[in-house]
Parts: sequence; structure tokens; C-alpha cells
Amino acid sequence: MNTLLSLETRNNVLLTMATLLDTERVAIINMNKKDINAYKGSDISMLDRLKVNNAKVDEMVIAAKHLASQEDPVGVERLSFKHKNGMQVYNKTASFGSILIIYESRPDVTVEAAGIAFKSGNKILLKGGKESLHSNLKITELWHKALKQHNASSDYVTYLQFNRIETQKFLEKPTQKVDLIVPRGGEKLIAFVKKHASCPVIISGRGNNFVFVHSEADLNIALAIIINGKSKISACNAVDKVLIDENLPNKKEFINTLIRKLTESKIQVLGDKIISEKHNVHEISSNEVWYEEFLDHKIVLGEIASNEAVIEMINTYSGGHSSAIITKNDAEAHFFMENVDTAAVYHNASTRFTDGGQLGLGGELAISTDKLHQRGPIGLQHLVTNKWYVHGNGQIR
Repeated sequence: MNTLLSLETRNNVLLTMATLLDTERVAIINMNKKDINAYKGSDISMLDRLKVNNAKVDEMVIAAKHLASQEDPVGVERLSFKHKNGMQVYNKTASFGSILIIYESRPDVTVEAAGIAFKSGNKILLKGGKESLHSNLKITELWHKALKQHNASSDYVTYLQFNRIETQKFLEKPTQKVDLIVPRGGEKLIAFVKKHASCPVIISGRGNNFVFVHSEADLNIALAIIINGKSKISACNAVDKVLIDENLPNKKEFINTLIRKLTESKIQVLGDKIISEKHNVHEISSNEVWYEEFLDHKIVLGEIASNEAVIEMINTYSGGHSSAIITKNDAEAHFFMENVDTAAVYHNASTRFTDGGQLGLGGELAISTDKLHQRGPIGLQHLVTNKWYVHGNGQIR
């Protein structure tokens, strides 16, 4: 049985982990090179997420140190009152117990996501993809060294070397306690976990994020935000769809400039029927494309009649992740932000800010597109459940 580690122990393990990541960075990068050289797939997004360089190790070190500096999310009092019969009642945050993180490609998840779950008082089970096995095993080895140094069981971080069939069996009938599952990856992975899991799952869903250029938009801001939205194509907060108000002044000039800038950034521009006819870009093959998260150097531009039509379109086709409106009209922005059904909504700012670090959480376990129990980036303070503590002296009902 793994009892809740003290806050001091959890913090010391994280600080030691930060030191080990720094001192072992050459070994980590060398293991990562083995993974990159072995990768034969054609998914450029997965390859981008797979890479670990010095900058990525620096991010892991910072994440571990930052987690150690944060307040304990466990045992935080949410409510207290004295019952009329004299009992003292408290509700406090509590750890889930054991969390399974299933992820693709990204070795940094082995530090950041596992670190958040660990700081939240949980035992961690990690199931990474075969494409990042060498990197993940090296980082797990460092977890075990850090745990051992502070007299904590290595069972607090376990790496599961399962193939797909073994993973399915484990999801359906876990051979050890699992209280929560967090899948980090593409739609196929998420669908696989949802289908087979026998315990609660937090869905870190697809992006397919939209930007709406309203008729009262500042066009320079619009251009900057759209280009920034495609600056990291492997990110779930990247922009895939741009809707342009049909009443936008200087619309033709703006769209031509946007197409030119996107093309210069090596982004393939597709259009709806109107855009493709007027601006000589390929038309989308069907309306099904509006559902797609690209994770690629592709973007779709379309014309639209009104804010109401935009909201309906986003709520129909988006992944429920992020959406943005570019406008000088605060009332239109307010209407958009209140009615668009995405985890994060932006007014004159880039969807690339949907990230735990950027939104003040210090890091994230995942970006949830579910509405229970937490939406958007899930940080340290969200990775808890709660427990009732009732103190009496013999009261009966």
C-alpha cells in the first residue's frame, strides 16, 4: 500500500528530479536520438513532439522546480461548518490515488504531466508510445533515483511497457488499482481509451480551433494572430480554420495578404467555395473538412455572414478547445465569448495561449475538452478530488 507522501518528500523528489534531468541531459538527448532514428512514420506532428533538445530539457527542469515551489493541492479546505448537533464538518481536497497517463510521442509528458500527478499525491502509471520508448525509460530511471534518494518507493512512478493488446487488456481489467486515466494524444488514441477504459477518463481532446475576423477587426492584429496560430503545427492550440466576415472592409486585399503570408510560412491554404473562386486556392473536398484537426501545414479560410452564423459553425465543427474573435466591437466580442462552446475563448489574442503555463497554472497534465470535472488546461490544483471529514462525539441520526 502506498500512503500519501508528505509534502516535504514530494517536493524533495521533484527538486532532485530537476537536478538529475540537468546532469543527465546528454544521456537523455542521446536516448532521444535513438527514438528519432528509429521513427519511420510520416506524421510530422508526432515527429515534432518526439524531439528532445537542450531547450526541451531546460523546460523539464523548470517544470520540476516550479512544481516543487507550489502549494500542496491536497488537504485544502473547501468548506467547513458546525452541524446543529455539534459535529464539526469539513470538505477538503484529496488525491485520486492512482493515475494512468497514456500518451504518444512527447517525452516531456514523462516529467511535466507525471510531476503534476505526483505533486497532487498520486501514484503514477505511465504508458508512453513505442516511438519514444528509449527517452521515456531513461526519464523513468531518473524518477526512480529521485524517489530512492528520499526513501520513497519506486512504485510511485511505474512505466508500463505494454503493446496495444496488453494495453487494451489492462484498460478493461487493470491488474493494479487505477482511479483515473488521462490520454494525451490524437483522436485515435483517445477513442481507443474511451472504448476500453473501466474507470473515469479525462479527455484531452482535439483542437481544430477557429478564428473569426469580424467586420470591425483591426486587420494587422488579425494577420498576426492567424500567423501565430500556425507557428507550431503540432500543438493542439493551433489554428486550423479562419472565418472572415463577408462585410469586412478591404476584404479582398486582406485575404490576399493573409494567403501570401501563410504561403510564405509554407502553410497550404484551402478555401470554401467563395474563397477558392475569388482567390485561386484549392476548395475543400467536402464539409467534413471543417471537422478535421490538421496538425499539419494546412489551414482553411471561409467567408461567413454574421457573428451568429460563426457561433453556430464553431459549435458544430470545432473540437471544443479554443476559439477567437478579432474585433474592436466589445459588444460583439462579449456575445461571441458567451455563446461559443469552447474551453477557452479569446478576444484579440492568439489561441496559442491555451496552455497551463501561459494561463497561470505553471504547467498542465492535459487540456480537457470535457466539461467534467475541469475544462481547459488541468493544472496542479485541478488534479484532486475531495473528501468529507466529520468529527463528532457520539452523534447518531
